[in-house]
Amino acid sequence: MSGVHRALVVALSLTVPVLAAAQTLPPGTSAPVASAPVARDAQGRATVRAVRTPTPLKIDGRLDEPIYAATPSADTFYQVDAKPGEPASQKTELWIFFDDRYVYASFRCWEDHPERMVANELRRDNLAIANNEYVAVSFDTMLDRLNGSFFTISPIGGRMDGQSSNDRTVSNDPNPIWLSKTGRFEHGWTVELAVPFKSLRVQSSREQTWGLIAMRANRWKNEVSFIVPMPPARGAGAVAMMSRGATLVGMEVPPPGLNLDIKPFATASLTTDRPTRVNNKGEGDAGLDVKWSFSRSASADLTVNTDFAQVEADDAQVNLTRFNLFFPEKRDFFLENQGTFAIGGIAAGGAAAGAGDAPVLFYSRRVGLSQGVAVPIQAGGRLTGRLGRVNVGLLDLRTGDDAATGAKATNFAVARVRRDILRRSHVGGMITSRSRGDTRASASELYTVDGSLGFLTDLSIYTYWAKSHTPGVTAGDQSYRAQLDYASDRYAAQAEHLTIEKGFNPEMGFVRRLDMRKTYGMFRFSPRPKHSRRIRKFFWTTTATYIENTGGRLETRTVDSEFAADLQTGDRVSVSATSNYEFLPRPFRIASTVTLPVTGYDFGFVKAAYTFGQQRKISGGVSLERGPFYNGDRTTLTLSRGRAEVSSHLSIEPTLSLNKVHLRQGDFTNSVAGTRVTATMTPAMFASALIQYTSATNTLSANVRFRWEYKPGSEFFLVYNDQRDTLRPGFPVLQNRAVIVKINRLFRY
Repeated sequence: MSGVHRALVVALSLTVPVLAAAQTLPPGTSAPVASAPVARDAQGRATVRAVRTPTPLKIDGRLDEPIYAATPSADTFYQVDAKPGEPASQKTELWIFFDDRYVYASFRCWEDHPERMVANELRRDNLAIANNEYVAVSFDTMLDRLNGSFFTISPIGGRMDGQSSNDRTVSNDPNPIWLSKTGRFEHGWTVELAVPFKSLRVQSSREQTWGLIAMRANRWKNEVSFIVPMPPARGAGAVAMMSRGATLVGMEVPPPGLNLDIKPFATASLTTDRPTRVNNKGEGDAGLDVKWSFSRSASADLTVNTDFAQVEADDAQVNLTRFNLFFPEKRDFFLENQGTFAIGGIAAGGAAAGAGDAPVLFYSRRVGLSQGVAVPIQAGGRLTGRLGRVNVGLLDLRTGDDAATGAKATNFAVARVRRDILRRSHVGGMITSRSRGDTRASASELYTVDGSLGFLTDLSIYTYWAKSHTPGVTAGDQSYRAQLDYASDRYAAQAEHLTIEKGFNPEMGFVRRLDMRKTYGMFRFSPRPKHSRRIRKFFWTTTATYIENTGGRLETRTVDSEFAADLQTGDRVSVSATSNYEFLPRPFRIASTVTLPVTGYDFGFVKAAYTFGQQRKISGGVSLERGPFYNGDRTTLTLSRGRAEVSSHLSIEPTLSLNKVHLRQGDFTNSVAGTRVTATMTPAMFASALIQYTSATNTLSANVRFRWEYKPGSEFFLVYNDQRDTLRPGFPVLQNRAVIVKINRLFRY
């Protein structure tokens, strides 16, 4: 029996006992009376009533239909920042309506000073939207108090959406279909949004109870508030904390329909690749994606001849370590329901994923990419769903031969099962299998079990054990982790032990470094001064890391201390000092002309940083590092998250990492410089250009993309890629170039 088949049997055995599970109101809560929009208990828990609208709402942002005057709003929100627990200083009104097609959320946001509002970002899912004024609503449609689907909108119509999982992590990557419009009135702004029931997973009954989080951010005064009190340590991130959300009653969903999405696509390209003597080679192709929601809580996806030509290029990174770099997934097929397969050291997705030493046990970039080059995905399927308290995810894809990279036809399979227990806890397991060609003799497999236990509000424990099976490796093929995390607003502490053996090889995962036993500790003290007009919060954080190989030899020891302050203006200032010990077990080629010998090195640095709040016209973080580095010294200047607002339709985002290194074996400079220019015509149409220079490879690259969502779920892309060699005299010499056109069309039944 194959690994995936075994996992499916386990999934079914866990699922059967909970198929008939019923969803009820949480203990201690009661539904509001018919005339009241919200009921609250002594602990601050809230129950909100959804109201059926006799006629569909016109989504125009005006809030002028009679039902608004006839239905009281929920209008009490509580600050999580800057004055935790106090009522919001700006009034916010919320209504939840529904009909037989949509669930509606409407906001009326009152402002003392509408002229001060920050609203400068239109591009969908651009994280800069979170630095504008905005409102957000999240629906826990399965009432599991762990997962949600959230929808965010700013006063000028900038939209973000996505999924939250495990009561903590947020992914902005999924792009469900929904409608929204904003408006203005004399004392503020308004929002109407409509989410089709077809864009949500819901329970099997007609009458349902959901979880609900509603929030508002006032960036001009740096205030964040929620419809229920939230832990201040979570800040705006509490939008993912479904365990503390309100309860939404009165919801009725329509009978299930066919729920079938068919999305054919076609591409055409013109490619030049000078090293292989390809000049203006024209190609065309077509493929198909299908989604069938065969039940209200589960769906199957099929992809045929998948193409990812429209995907944005990766941001270049500087690597002065001997370990691997992590690049986040950006391909739509793998981004949807990514949290289902998240296990190990990964957040749900995005830049935070893979930031630490813990392996990412399923890393979807292993599928369809070889040596950084796309290889053809012939066909594949995915099944994800929830049955009672059990989440199930199954994935199977096949890639073809690729002459350019030498990649052989390969089958990739994943089976993931996770069962929720208690209120904020789960246990689960995963099996992955990668087999080359048509034989299983070369198959590599990974077996994992994991668990997460949440206690009270601030304390959690996470653990996993994983074992890989690789032909020819008979020992030293395991990894395990135990992590305890306490995170309150004023104090935080973390303790972790992580082991990765030398032969551990999750071929569908990401491992930063092998052969290690890591012990880690962190302590944070972050008081809020009561009477300061300039300082919002202080931070003092110290961490200690001790890593030895599995033979017991010390390889890394790091102690870091940082003092920081969040200012009332939204800026942040910090100073830190770091002490390192690093043993090199083999010669380390740190630059093309510099190799460090085998020995132990003591070094460290001091760092000063200032971050300008993203609500400013010119924002970003600037930092300077200086100190010993191996047997020499290093100076690093970094500009991160830079942004210059030209208008709400045009922005420039520069980045810079400049490293000047002096070592006994030689001097070198390693730098990455780039800028992203984004022109957003409407929330559904934008053009962006990412231009990057990397000194390590002496290349200048450009990725220019135009995206137009001409109909909800249907898109047109025009992409231009260009890479040049900067070592040649004169204008950088072309290495490769491609012009790609892609169009898709969504048919929803």
